[in-house]
Amino acid sequence: MSIKVDSRQLYLQVIDEIKRGIEIGKFKEKEKLPSEYQLSKHLGVSRATLREALRILEEDNVVTRRHGVGTFVNPEPIFSSGIEQLNSVTYMIEQSGRKAGSQYLTAENVEPTEDDQVKFAPNNIQGIAKIERIRTADDEPVVFCIDKIPEDLVPIDELHKKDSLFKLMEAYTGLQISYAVTYIEPIGYHDRIYKILNCDPGQSLLLLKQMHYTDEDKPVLYSANYFRSDVFSFHVLRKRL
Repeated sequence: MSIKVDSRQLYLQVIDEIKRGIEIGKFKEKEKLPSEYQLSKHLGVSRATLREALRILEEDNVVTRRHGVGTFVNPEPIFSSGIEQLNSVTYMIEQSGRKAGSQYLTAENVEPTEDDQVKFAPNNIQGIAKIERIRTADDEPVVFCIDKIPEDLVPIDELHKKDSLFKLMEAYTGLQISYAVTYIEPIGYHDRIYKILNCDPGQSLLLLKQMHYTDEDKPVLYSANYFRSDVFSFHVLRKRL
């Protein structure tokens, strides 16, 4: 069966046809697509056209291509969030109807590094509370978090009482986080984190590096959060000026 010819470029039609196959269950999540030869013959397009379509689908996290193995359909993310609004991981999980939880790996007060001093400038911090956690949704690990907070802003021995560091900090100090500066990076294989999050070797992670600030522009929390890309997706609304 060939795709119907319309005015659009062929690779765009191939993308739509593959997405349609996924939607109707013809191509199932985590299963391998037919070979490039079979798929190009089925759709009536060249392998070059098919490869361009698959390249874009991989960029959009619809499929994952494994060299020498094949192309696999990615599960549809469970959590989708716009990054224009600053929400805690707890909030995102709970909004999806899941139960949010935390598993603490380490929590200790440490001496700040030079990099920490730069991140929290102009504050001159004397100690850092460094916290490593696994965030869970219905007890399934979905995010690995490394958080750093000036030690006078959060009581380490109270961490187990709240899943949200936002809420714990507010309850302890009265400080409210108002905004964050965020950088997003795709992350390939990482032995320790992949084991913690039960990731497939070919799966990617989304790393969000965030410095959180109060209304008075005071830096109070630095987070490096590793999100499973098969569970989370993020989008941003961009307006023309």
